[in-house]
Amino acid sequence: MSKSDTFENDLLKLIFNATAIANLADNAASSPLTNLYVALHTADPGEAGTQSTSEISYTGYARVAVARTSGGWTVVGNSVSPNADISFPISTGGTGGTATHASVGVASGGASKILYSGALAPTIVVTAGVTPIITTGSTVTED
Repeated sequence: MSKSDTFENDLLKLIFNATAIANLADNAASSPLTNLYVALHTADPGEAGTQSTSEISYTGYARVAVARTSGGWTVVGNSVSPNADISFPISTGGTGGTATHASVGVASGGASKILYSGALAPTIVVTAGVTPIITTGSTVTED
């Protein structure tokens, strides 16, 4: 069973822009999330994984907060993209590795819930001195 295109767009707006779906879903009134957190992974975290599953590790790494608003994300045509490049902290050492996947979740650290994840194209080879960047051309699509 499939969702309608209108509902797919509404669902993305609820998750990424905190826009209520009339008569169905509201953004939490008491303590709504104001940011979503983007993480890098060296392998697919999978549907059963968390944001810490296969999360890249290098000196200086941290997940990046992106505002959960239309200022942080653009939702159009059942697809969402960041409004600005997502720049991770520069690698100052450690093992690094190749970031093959990214995830969007709900916390700045720990084994938090993944809302969406997917493969990066191109992948990002992270060594000392590299600043990993996910561009505005990256998308999440509901369909």
